[in-house]
Amino acid sequence: MNTVALELKNISKCFGDKHANKHVDLNLYHGEILAILGENGSGKTSMVNMVAGIYYPDEGEILVDGKPAKIASPKDAFKYKIGMIHQHFKLVDVFSASENIVLGIKESGRFKLSEVDKRVAEITKKYGFQLNPQKKIHEMSVSEKQTVEIIKVLYRGADILILDEPTAVLTPQEIEKLFDILRRMRDDGKSIIIITHKMNEVLSLSDRVAVMRKGEHIATVNTKDTSEKELTEMMMGEKIELNIERTEPHDVADRLVIENICSKNEDGITVLDNVSFTARAGEILGIAGIAGSGQRELLEAIAGLYHIDSGKIIYNNPETDTEENLRDKTPLQISELGVRLSFVPEDRLGMGLVGNMDIVDNVMLRSYKRGKSIFLDRSKPHNLAMELIEGLHILTPNEHTPVRKLSGGNIQKVLVGREIAAAPSVFMAAYPVRGLDINASYSIYNLLNKQKELGVAVIFVGEDLDVLIELCDRIMVIASGQVTGIVDARTTTKEEIGLLMTKPNTEGGNANE
Repeated sequence: MNTVALELKNISKCFGDKHANKHVDLNLYHGEILAILGENGSGKTSMVNMVAGIYYPDEGEILVDGKPAKIASPKDAFKYKIGMIHQHFKLVDVFSASENIVLGIKESGRFKLSEVDKRVAEITKKYGFQLNPQKKIHEMSVSEKQTVEIIKVLYRGADILILDEPTAVLTPQEIEKLFDILRRMRDDGKSIIIITHKMNEVLSLSDRVAVMRKGEHIATVNTKDTSEKELTEMMMGEKIELNIERTEPHDVADRLVIENICSKNEDGITVLDNVSFTARAGEILGIAGIAGSGQRELLEAIAGLYHIDSGKIIYNNPETDTEENLRDKTPLQISELGVRLSFVPEDRLGMGLVGNMDIVDNVMLRSYKRGKSIFLDRSKPHNLAMELIEGLHILTPNEHTPVRKLSGGNIQKVLVGREIAAAPSVFMAAYPVRGLDINASYSIYNLLNKQKELGVAVIFVGEDLDVLIELCDRIMVIASGQVTGIVDARTTTKEEIGLLMTKPNTEGGNANE
């Protein structure tokens, strides 16, 4: 039997009067992969942040190899050979991989980068990574950047690794490579904690699963002895039916026709390359692609938030039965045309919501400019805010809580709910379930399905290919700003989509069924 590498005893953490963790007892063995599952706000992140030295527990103790450990900072965590790989990378773009890996390490004298390169190459070979130590970060793919982050903690001697949503921006092929590496690390005696919302990953990768609910550790079970249904019920505390009921499209009509749109960014780099496709009323069009392939710019261009250099964005208005070219129109001009576009952007607090305003005021944002008086009618937004809180199970002290104080998942629920409540004819959502627990995610999927059945043209940018295949009617794949294929979601495979995600269309971006 493996010995215990890390143990949490009676760990509690409060933020104000809210318990993030309550009397948590948990252990991690040498040479195992432990998955952490739980709803948004269940205490997963706060718990691992205490292990990583980002927070300090109010109560209880952490033991490493059976000895009490005082971890008050990430620097302290490294003393105990604990390293955390965050979902959002902390790298310097103009530095090489090796320069980022040794950044912050104190050495007597000057670093010899040749020696660093040699050590990085040894780690790379040992675990099966693929990385050029001299390559600059800004030249790297997302998976290469993640590799740098993992090697960074291994270089510092970490034996306990914590990975927060490590597969969020990877292709299926890259995910399988990462899992092979993690298994090699486990077999080498490393202890690994992985936080993920993807149940199939939990079941295929982990040795044990720890389930959190409302800040408490409910149970830890052997992965081989459990199932998706059992884990979900432990997470939720009740029996849950998780099904995406995809209906056949009916009364389909071309609502949005994108014709050969092109755009370059401020540095002259092509972001959208001759993109053409059609979004149809009564249908969900999925968009798949590695992060940074042009998905965000495409949706922002349609919403009037991003300039394009050429091409057309034709909206077939169902109310006037006329065509409108939305190109270069502002969001306000688009609205004045009678075009109802709802947009859930990737950057929720940066673009979608105002962090210091409460839920009611954020709901009112859509109607402020319509007011003709200095007095605003707050009753309707208040009622809508209460409906959103109840219908989407938004965890908040009350409707007047500033949204910046909500968890990431609950912020998403506010934004998605508000946008759908605007009764759009085209609804665009970029990663609307990113970071959401499984139950909340299925609530969003059901909302999208209801919009489809109401005759809305739904465009859904997602990162979970299993969900895209199960939820959508068609899936468009983007690579390097080009459309590399549009496939039937009912007959495609993850492998087919994964290949399209990494294979730019050399003939341009006009790839149709």
